[in-house]
Amino acid sequence: MTYEIRTFAPGAQHATAGPAPASREGRLVAVSDLHVRYEENRDIVERLRPESDDDWLLVAGDVGEYSEDIRWALGLLSERFAKVIWVPGNHELWTPAQDPLQLRGVARYEHLVEMCRELGVITPEDPYPIWEGAGGPVVIAPLFLLYDYSFRMPGTSSKEEALAIAEKAGIVCTDEYFLHPDPHPSREAWCRARVAETEARLAALPEDLPTILINHWPLVREPTRPLWYPEFALWCGTEATADWPRRFRAATVVYGHLHIPRLIVWDGVPHQEVSLGYPREWRRRSGSPGRPVQILPVATTGVPA
Repeated sequence: MTYEIRTFAPGAQHATAGPAPASREGRLVAVSDLHVRYEENRDIVERLRPESDDDWLLVAGDVGEYSEDIRWALGLLSERFAKVIWVPGNHELWTPAQDPLQLRGVARYEHLVEMCRELGVITPEDPYPIWEGAGGPVVIAPLFLLYDYSFRMPGTSSKEEALAIAEKAGIVCTDEYFLHPDPHPSREAWCRARVAETEARLAALPEDLPTILINHWPLVREPTRPLWYPEFALWCGTEATADWPRRFRAATVVYGHLHIPRLIVWDGVPHQEVSLGYPREWRRRSGSPGRPVQILPVATTGVPA
């Protein structure tokens, strides 16, 4: 069974690359929030290797902030895994003053997409590959959706009111300073555009195939409930995707961003958070930090396989 699914890249012609090679052996594994600016995390990435030559790796964003760090990590991983599939996190979209790459917003994202293509890494702008290994066939759908401030605190009715409450609590995401939406007028406008484009693309998928949906931010609000600072949920997703896991036949949703690695089942769909996180966070956990989480074949627990 072979499908070729094409997409339209912003400001470009339709993608012409064919479907990614199918895998009949190996595992589909996932990781996120590698944050390789930290030397301890960089060491973990240097040691990260597949268990077989047929393993595919899903990277759910926040590899790093600097373009060369992102290139280094994805280049290394693409040499080791049969296929690497990447979605951007908020940190990749930052424009830090120290980064020689001073592109902002959509231009920065498109630059990273082209970088990934040079490395053979699949992005949200490329044809969705079909995993035909154990647990397949299933469409692997990398998404880039951002957030729209709709994960607001109870009792608030607007972005402005919610931001004021968050600021009073001392919670302001660094995105407010470094993640620029250009040429969109706001981050939420960029989110709306990404949601509309992605929704149409997912709706066009063959109805007989399940999906693995990968996004840096969770697709439903439920994973944000355990946040130590609930105000931070503002920067964690959009209510517009609440029905997507069921609507688009997700076998699993893979996400990061929260730095709370765990498996939850919501509305009958598994949602797997796969982050490494910062050294101060992963040092508190048991197990091997940075070891990818097994997505397919289905593991028996929600901890790294």
